[in-house]
Amino acid sequence: MKALHNLIEKKVKPHFEQDGKLSKFYRTFEAFETFLFVKGDVTTRGSHIRDAIDMKRTMFHVIIALIPTLLFGMWNVGYQHFQAIGVDADIFEAFWFGLLRVLPLIIVSYASGLAIEFVFATIRNHEVNEGFLVSGLLIPLIIPVTTPLWMVAVATVFAVIIGKEVFGGTGMNILNPALLARAFLFFAYPAHMSGDDVWIYTTLQEGQQLVDGFSGATPLAVLATGEVQSLPSVFEMFIGTIPGSIGETSTLAVLLGAFVLIATGVGSLRIMLSVVAGGLFMGLLFNLFAVNEFMEIPVYYHFILGGFAFGTVYMATDPVSASQTGTGKYIYGFLIGVITLLIRVVNPAFPEGMMLAILFMNVFAPLIDHYVVRANIKRRLKRVTPVEAEPQS
Repeated sequence: MKALHNLIEKKVKPHFEQDGKLSKFYRTFEAFETFLFVKGDVTTRGSHIRDAIDMKRTMFHVIIALIPTLLFGMWNVGYQHFQAIGVDADIFEAFWFGLLRVLPLIIVSYASGLAIEFVFATIRNHEVNEGFLVSGLLIPLIIPVTTPLWMVAVATVFAVIIGKEVFGGTGMNILNPALLARAFLFFAYPAHMSGDDVWIYTTLQEGQQLVDGFSGATPLAVLATGEVQSLPSVFEMFIGTIPGSIGETSTLAVLLGAFVLIATGVGSLRIMLSVVAGGLFMGLLFNLFAVNEFMEIPVYYHFILGGFAFGTVYMATDPVSASQTGTGKYIYGFLIGVITLLIRVVNPAFPEGMMLAILFMNVFAPLIDHYVVRANIKRRLKRVTPVEAEPQS
């Protein structure tokens, strides 16, 4: 590593520094350099915050937390494919098939998103932040495996420009970029984001056909039609051997990621618990006034269906677009849980309410924090005892 560092410092870096022939691309070079080696900058003035963690380590922890969902999602893509065509495949065959289908989505997501990041960093002469390292992996995990690659590229470019760069870049956006990409695809290309055919990669060879009676419908789509008896077992839904977005089907894998985020202090436990509390409250309310089969299902079904668990752990806890105050996090998360179930049950046209609920609350997060801060100020002012001025002699 020392030899590589010397090579970069002495042979490559001078071309990108001031007066070098590639000086315009210094920020792009810096992004790759800091990815390989820790930056050598030091604090020259008094620092207000001293912490061992920086953005690079934060993003690294999130990526580590996403690995269980990524690996399971790759296997499940292959598993669902072989189930659809009636072929018995072992775990390695299923994983290899899924790897070959998911990897291009990840490559396109990173390539298109980082290209925009480098362009804006060069124009503004700003550092390339590591924020997209997480967004670039989240986007493929929350879309169907059959999504065309050009759509992934268009949605990623849209999310980075409209959802991030127009607000000033990393740390300034009010919406979660990955969810914005998902929303863009959902409303711009609904035929590729909904229905029974988009969740299973079924490229059939000559002579092959789907198993009779096989359906690629997700459990939420089944519930929307009122066929509760057709739902998979609770065990299957918890493990994740069901159709759905690549990384969202396995609640077990999401819980493993949640443990990593909570243990490292990167993910907000307050938000996670409050989202679950909000979903529990709304689910029990629907059970109380059950007027259809969707309202009658046990509350815990909602926690293992669709993107509820994935959104709770990885999306709602986004440190930029979520509420920042302690009390605000409880309010923010609780309302996400409530709105998610409200959309799922009341509006079957949008069976997956988590995406819309989080984006909606992203917009209101600053307002929640504003009123929480104002309430704290008023409460503290009431504790102050006015001091009477002493009479002048």
